[in-house]
Amino acid sequence: MKLLSLIRCIHVSVNSSRTIRPLQCRHFCADVAPRDAKPKRYKYPEVYDPYGPRPPPSEKIVQLAEKIAALPHAELKQIGPTLQFRLRHPKLQTISAGGLNMGQQTSASATKPEEKKAEKTAFDIKLEKFDAAAKIKVIKEVRTFTNLGLKEAKDLVEKAPVLLKQGVTKEEANDIIEKLKAAGGVAVME
Repeated sequence: MKLLSLIRCIHVSVNSSRTIRPLQCRHFCADVAPRDAKPKRYKYPEVYDPYGPRPPPSEKIVQLAEKIAALPHAELKQIGPTLQFRLRHPKLQTISAGGLNMGQQTSASATKPEEKKAEKTAFDIKLEKFDAAAKIKVIKEVRTFTNLGLKEAKDLVEKAPVLLKQGVTKEEANDIIEKLKAAGGVAVME
């Protein structure tokens, strides 16, 4: 059997150099892995704990847990912040969800009383339209308050109505609107 597989693996080429080279093939022998052997079954834990089994809590910890569980709801809410302060843990920062679609809001949030809206401090400038004869003047004005090149400013102005600048103060926004108005464009503050 082994001789037959050896003959299959070796190929003699009849060239002028008469080299012997093996073919690229593999033969699996039946004696490598017995077919009737059953695979081993390992018992895996339900939850993997990289630190190994933990010792049971002490009696003092069990009594403390029972006392905490017996507290009223109002006092339970105070435990977390108090421990956080006492152990000097950093306060968790809230993550802004601006721009994310959170799905439909529940009716409970609609019943809350509306809070006073803070006065807006940052404004956006939007170019509504411009006079076709004053297109070059409007492009030059757009270039003065943005960091755009001539082609980019021209493309931006031609897309009107378009947002020109975001997050500017009220005074700066009024100056830009007046300059655009003098050049022949109509801009609004949002």
